[in-house]
Amino acid sequence: MAKRSSTNESLVIAFELLKRIPRSHQVTARELHCQLEEVGILRDLRSVQRSLEMLCDHFDILRDDRTKPYGYRWNKGSESLSLPKLSSVDALLLSLAQEHLKYLLPANLTSSLDGFFQEAKYQLNPTSGSTKDREWLKKVAVVSETLPLLPPKIDSLVFRKVSDALYHNRYLTIDYVNASQTQKSSMVMPLGLAQQGQRLYLVCRFDGYDNERTIAIHRIKKATVSTFEFEKPKEFKLSQYYTDGRFGFGEGDKCSIRFCIAKQTGFYLKETPLSSDQTLEEHPDYFVVTATVIKSKQLDRWLNGFGNLIWDVGITDHEYETLT
Repeated sequence: MAKRSSTNESLVIAFELLKRIPRSHQVTARELHCQLEEVGILRDLRSVQRSLEMLCDHFDILRDDRTKPYGYRWNKGSESLSLPKLSSVDALLLSLAQEHLKYLLPANLTSSLDGFFQEAKYQLNPTSGSTKDREWLKKVAVVSETLPLLPPKIDSLVFRKVSDALYHNRYLTIDYVNASQTQKSSMVMPLGLAQQGQRLYLVCRFDGYDNERTIAIHRIKKATVSTFEFEKPKEFKLSQYYTDGRFGFGEGDKCSIRFCIAKQTGFYLKETPLSSDQTLEEHPDYFVVTATVIKSKQLDRWLNGFGNLIWDVGITDHEYETLT
């Protein structure tokens, strides 16, 4: 029975290595060793090297032993098992996903796709693929509605730990700096990741509490994944957390808002309403807008950003009514 188990494990490692050996460039044993660790396959480097030697004997895999560390890749003319040749659509999709979704994919999955990302990059480089495919990436962009800011620096090891804990529903111990620049250490239950502009946030519950909080990932200085799993709260939904305006620094309380806005400035509200119940009363030089929205700091900043182009602002909720 032990022999059969050992054989199965060898087959698993061999298959995982075959998936990760590229056709367009070389990869080292150490790089493959790290990729296996990312997906939870823990083997020493020497074992990976022995497996690669075995694969070179049985498959059309080239080993470049001119310098150390040795490089491995599939023979470009090989018809044996290897990464499938990517179509133009595949290459473009993977390139865009790597650029815009790198923090929204589980870290272990991103690592396992590294070979495909590299293959996509090769397909779109100047020496291969069509010019039109390659230039498409220069013809599309994701732009910000606000002043563009450089992204904060995120510790890659911290992100992998956070992603791993979130993926496996495990408690996470973090050392972080809050908005007041006070360093703290806490155990949290990770429940979701959200990207807002250039910033990435972890939605979690602190140990001993039953409500959710948001922590900026770049403020986490150290993270340790616990071996203890938790059952995700049935009442929590990340989509509802977002709908409640929690990423706008609110508590989910709704309010009715009414204001006047200069016609040229507020015209876009006809195309992109504030809410499904928005009404827009048109006058020669301005609009009178009413809508039900989430009360938050983000709403305050949005209103203040128009300066004197917005006036007669009235906000009504269940507790009070204000006019400014």
